[in-house]
Amino acid sequence: MSLGVGGDNSPMTHTTPAPTEASQNAPNEAPAPVRLAHAFWFWLKLGFISFGGPAGQISIMHQELVEQRRWISERRFLHALNYCMVLPGPEAQQLVTYIGWLMHKRWGGVIAGALFVLPSLVLLIALSWIYMAFGDLPLVAGLFYGIKPAVTAIVVQAAHRIGSRALKNAGLWAIAAASFVAIFALNVPFPLIVGVAACVGYIGGRVSPAHFQVGGGHGAAKASHGPALIDDHTPTPDHARFSWQGLAQVLLAGALLWALPMGVLCAVFGWSHGFTQMGWFFTKAALLTFGGAYAVLPYVYQGAVGEFGWVTPTQMMDGLALGETTPGPLIMVVAFVAFVGGYAKALLGPESLFMAGALAACLVTWFTFLPSFIFILAGGPLVESTHNNLTFTAPLTAITAAVVGVILNLALFFGYHLLWPEGLGHTWQDAQNAPFDWRSALLAVGAAVALFKYKRSVMHVIGVSALIGLAITILPL
Repeated sequence: MSLGVGGDNSPMTHTTPAPTEASQNAPNEAPAPVRLAHAFWFWLKLGFISFGGPAGQISIMHQELVEQRRWISERRFLHALNYCMVLPGPEAQQLVTYIGWLMHKRWGGVIAGALFVLPSLVLLIALSWIYMAFGDLPLVAGLFYGIKPAVTAIVVQAAHRIGSRALKNAGLWAIAAASFVAIFALNVPFPLIVGVAACVGYIGGRVSPAHFQVGGGHGAAKASHGPALIDDHTPTPDHARFSWQGLAQVLLAGALLWALPMGVLCAVFGWSHGFTQMGWFFTKAALLTFGGAYAVLPYVYQGAVGEFGWVTPTQMMDGLALGETTPGPLIMVVAFVAFVGGYAKALLGPESLFMAGALAACLVTWFTFLPSFIFILAGGPLVESTHNNLTFTAPLTAITAAVVGVILNLALFFGYHLLWPEGLGHTWQDAQNAPFDWRSALLAVGAAVALFKYKRSVMHVIGVSALIGLAITILPL
């Protein structure tokens, strides 16, 4: 199926050899139309190489889609990204879905978004099983001993990175401080923090718009890499135009795709069963991921650790480490949480531990990402109707500021369980009677120095930390 979006894309003649990617992307010519079969293999490849978190993944997509293949222009790419930034959910996966939909209709979006997630799901199921089945072996335990300090430093870096971009004035600093106090000292639920921040942003955006402007975002389109298949002035294809019928179809399909599996879970297992509760809990989590995966981790911790007991605090840190070292969206850490919960709780009986974990991971992935597809397929036509900047970013700005405080609380939580691993409670007073793990403290400081001063990648820091942790456990000091 060709991309019917206009532009000077003359078909190849039968006498012309099959072009290479480079010849298709000659500097002064628009690329040839891309068939869905060709796009399929690229989206699958992207799912395997999408390391580095949202920033790294968006950078890879920009290099591949804008600079090299020129399937979409710089301006149209950033326009789609601005919309994905406003939505709850993983912005990189939503951006892939958006571009796939724009190129090859709804099935193109579904295929692109699904393939961005699928490799990560398969890898995490395998790694989660190894973790649960062999986690007590000295080799595995040593690797994770070194990874935990790196994860703590990575979360601190995330708070700094988001804060440096989001906290542009005293008002936003105040929102961040208030959210930290709310979750750290008052144990306010994360959804309530998000809701209050959104209200503050909405009101503040009307009263004092200058204080709630997105500070630069991802920048404006400044570069031109030659004519693109979907160029700045390429007409919006028919399937991407807004219609009430199309919106109703997407919303109805989304509602059925959520209600049918949820109904089956309720009928087969009951509402209180672990599978059903995971589906409901992670549906709510999917609607709260403003600001990226780190923003929703505190909510996942409150539910998965505190309320349901699916994972322990240590397992939560280990899952984040696995999420950082596998391709795909970082929010895929929820697949690890679900696998561990299904496996440890023996939700299908003691003889089917792996099946329970794998089924839980698949269910949670479904309920976590389904809203993202609905947002893109339903909202995409509205976004394509205008190429001007979005005007509803003030609530997002306030939410992002609140997220900084929430992530800082998460870093302190991880630090407490890292430095006083035998402290059984959840208060700082519990640490007074627990031994201080000075080796983990040194590893965390070293990881922080590597991240902040030497700008090493997350993959490098986790890899080196894992090897050091293994050496420490084999040769205890």
